[in-house]
This record gives sequence, C-alpha cells and structure tokens, in this order.
Amino acid sequence: MKFIFASDSFKGTLTSEEIAVLLERAAKSVFEDCETVSVNLADGGEGTLDALLGRLGGEKIEVAVHNPLMEAIRAHYGMTRDHKAIIEMAQASGLTLLSESRRNPFYTSSYGTGELVKAALEHGVNEIVIAIGGSATNDGGMGFASALGVRFFDKSGQVLEGKGANLEKVAHIDVSEILPNLKNVKFTVMCDVTNPLCGANGATYTYAVQKGASEEELPELEKGMQNYRDVIIKKFGVNPDQIIGSGAAGGMGAALRIFFHANMKSGIETILDLTGFDGLIDGADYIITGEGRADSQSACGKVLSGVGKRGLEKNIPVIALCGSLGDGFEKLKECGITSCISVSEGISVRDSMKNPSKYYYRKAVEVFGEIKENLSDEFY
Repeated sequence: MKFIFASDSFKGTLTSEEIAVLLERAAKSVFEDCETVSVNLADGGEGTLDALLGRLGGEKIEVAVHNPLMEAIRAHYGMTRDHKAIIEMAQASGLTLLSESRRNPFYTSSYGTGELVKAALEHGVNEIVIAIGGSATNDGGMGFASALGVRFFDKSGQVLEGKGANLEKVAHIDVSEILPNLKNVKFTVMCDVTNPLCGANGATYTYAVQKGASEEELPELEKGMQNYRDVIIKKFGVNPDQIIGSGAAGGMGAALRIFFHANMKSGIETILDLTGFDGLIDGADYIITGEGRADSQSACGKVLSGVGKRGLEKNIPVIALCGSLGDGFEKLKECGITSCISVSEGISVRDSMKNPSKYYYRKAVEVFGEIKENLSDEFY
C-alpha cells in the first residue's frame, strides 16, 4: 500500500508537519509495510513559506521589516536551492500579527511585504513567488508598491503613505522610480480568490470586516478603493475590476498585476506544481488530505479542491480528514474528494482544541482500519 499525506494545517492546533507525523504513525499501526509520502501544503496563506521550502529545499532569511501598523519587526523570506525567492505576505503584513483590537484597514499597510521583496532583490534573484493570503490590509497594495519605488500623490503633489485611509486621496501614480532591478524579475502570485478590486464582491465588502472594519465604515473604504481604481484606469488604461483576483489581499492583486506585471495563479495549484505533486502520487493507493474546517469555500481554490482534482485525474481515492465539517462541504465531491471525515464528531470544541493530536490520531487509525477492511483478501 502506498499512501500520500498532503494536508493543510489546522490553524491554531496542528501544523501540516505534525499531521503528517500522526498519519504515518496511524498508517504503520494498521499497515506495517505500507509506503508513505508526506507533502506539506498551504494555499497561499500562513505556512506557505515552510511548505515550499520543505519540499524544494533552501533557507529562511531573516530581515528587519515593518508590520501592518509600520512597527519594526523581524520577518522571513525564503531562498530556494535554485535561487527563487519565496515571499509570504502573512510574514510581514499578516492579520495574525495584530491583536483583534489593533486591526484597522484604514491604517494598516502592505509596506513590509514590499520590504521583503526588496531584501530578496539584493541576492540578485530573477524570479519571485509571492503568497498573498492572510493579509491585514485593504490598501490596494499601495504600501507594497511604495516600498519598491512606486509613488502615490494627492492633488497638492504630496507623496502619500500606503494605507487604506489614503486611497481616496490618490490623484496621480508615478512608476518612473520603480527599483531598476525589478525590470527583469518574474513575479508569480499565489492567490486563492477571484474577487475584483471594487464592488459587492470586491476587496472591501468581502474581506474588510474580518480585518477590523465595521459595517458602517465599509462605504468609506469602498469609496477610496473606487477612486484608486479610477486613477489606475486613467494612468494605465486598465480596469482592475476586469482582472480576476485584483481584489485579493485588500487589492494587493491589483498592484502586483498592474505595476509589476505579475502572473496570477491559484495558490494551491502553484504549490502542487512546484513540489512535483503529480509525480509523487504516481502509483498511490490513497491520498489523505484535510484542513481545519471543510465547507463550501474549500471547493474554491483551497488545498482540498486542489489535491482532490489531482487525485481524480489519476483515479486515486482522496480522503479528507478535517477538524470539522461546515455547510456545503459536500461540494468537495465534485473536486475529487471521495469522503470527508470530521475528527471532532461527537467531541466538544473545547476538548478537540485542547487535545488535537489525540483525537486526530484516533480518527486516523479508524480511517486506516476501514481501508483495510474494505480491501479484498488478495491484497494481504
């Protein structure tokens, strides 16, 4: 038997690496001679840097940057063995860097992520993979772009800081001073959403509340984003609302695509391609994947959907072992997920969060036991 373990982390409880260890122990307890292959995965948010470096090899490099509120912090970017830079936006501009009381998309900036890119450029890289999930910002990527030489001016000619409150003040954008060593750099953006920059499904109305905005503040933020969009249209002749994923990470997608000509790709698809996932699963009997909570959103560019589709293409059963199951998880069947199983079924949330390893391992043993029972005698 050959098993592939390819789970996302269970945020706040188990990492992808810890899950792989538990799965291997559970599998060996049922199938002593089974072959196991573990692949750490993420979809472009937290954990992406570790997932890619774990598979591709390379090193983490620590640098001084600014967090979303422009406070000095230390953050990491990755340098692979083949000299690609891996940037994870959550490292410098992530939501988890701020407590709930300090989150405010009027004042948060993506500047620190630009500083990570700037640091990587000093190593002479010509390819940068940037994961933009988990951001705390709604600044249209102004902060990020500012760190790399783009200048934003108000009507009086004053340079603006990159933050949500300044979107409505933007009157002119100057890209003439973009860092010269960016000209030959290929940007690949890992993005798992398709939202436009503005509108009911845009960056502000879809994500700003979880970044600290109140419902009453959304129209003001949206007004600023619309002004930003209109200035971009006037300057570049491109409408960000017509670019799939331009609203990702509070508009970071728009900045990367328009100012830096980045290629937008699904986060999980990029990771699966970079890690050679299709080759790893050749000859596998089962793939075990999972995430903290599987629901309808899991079928939209998340780890489960990406892994499920790859398994479906090769006719390999894919089992999703998840922390819990939410509304619409059944949609995952269309993505190639054979079955979804909840680790916390019949267990209180408090207990499952307090002892995640215990309950995950116990359910994993049950799953492998059921697989063995379903095999015909000729397999053992």
